[in-house]
Amino acid sequence: MHFDLTDLRLYLNILDTGNITAGAARSHLSLAAASARIRAMEASLGIDFLERGRRGVTPTPAGKALARHARVMLQQAERMQQDLAEYANGVKGQVRLLCNTTALTEYLPELLADFLREHPNLDIDVQELPSTRITHALRQGAADLGIVTDAVDTSDLQSQAFRDDPLVLIMPCDHPLANAEFVSFADTLHHTYVGLNTNNALAIYLEEQALHTGSRMHIRIRADGFDGVMRMVAHGAGLAIVPLAAIERGSPDRSFKSIALKEDWAQRKLLLCARSFDHLPGYAQALFEALRAASR
Repeated sequence: MHFDLTDLRLYLNILDTGNITAGAARSHLSLAAASARIRAMEASLGIDFLERGRRGVTPTPAGKALARHARVMLQQAERMQQDLAEYANGVKGQVRLLCNTTALTEYLPELLADFLREHPNLDIDVQELPSTRITHALRQGAADLGIVTDAVDTSDLQSQAFRDDPLVLIMPCDHPLANAEFVSFADTLHHTYVGLNTNNALAIYLEEQALHTGSRMHIRIRADGFDGVMRMVAHGAGLAIVPLAAIERGSPDRSFKSIALKEDWAQRKLLLCARSFDHLPGYAQALFEALRAASR
């Protein structure tokens, strides 16, 4: 049996993305090269690590065992690289940061840019995911740090407050709900929405909340980002739910009305999470300190 770090990283990327094509792209390999590596790994032991299906791949029991060991080995390799970096010019560390939609678009761009400028030997692999998937990835060791909403269970992780992140309902000024003193989320589901892209973490979260009421959101059109959503709402395309931070960042002359949502799930707070803040690799510790300072 001979697996190198590229094999292991490819295998985990395939599991994280759910298919070989996307895993190959994340690993900067062609599909043919990635498939050949996976087949060689399986052939070396005579067992299958992946079950192939029409909708992607899932790990076999052996594949799950491989994933656990692969994550540990890659973490150890990264920590070894960090420990030796001071002895080798040009060696760089990489922090793996997972966050939800609002954190990525509203709070992190300038903060991460400043951090990178001050730490020229560090890179950041940042990905947007729903909060439940972020906490799962942290537990599995697939990321160093995460930023999630307080609606998910973080009892077995270390966490601390990062930002208040309330969600608000926005609508055209002439919308039938515009003069209501109070609007429940369930009431809005009788009307049409402008939504975010289907793979957007906030879009997934809102559609889950709609299902909890026994209904679904009627999405007439989807936009790529909060700015596009707000512009469409201002021109009468429908309702939308966006973070208050996105409205405050936008132009003050936007012609739409905003109403606070009273549901508990809309009164969100963002949390900074890790399996253990004290045991982060050195390069991840530096980013944690920067995020913690910004949260104050």
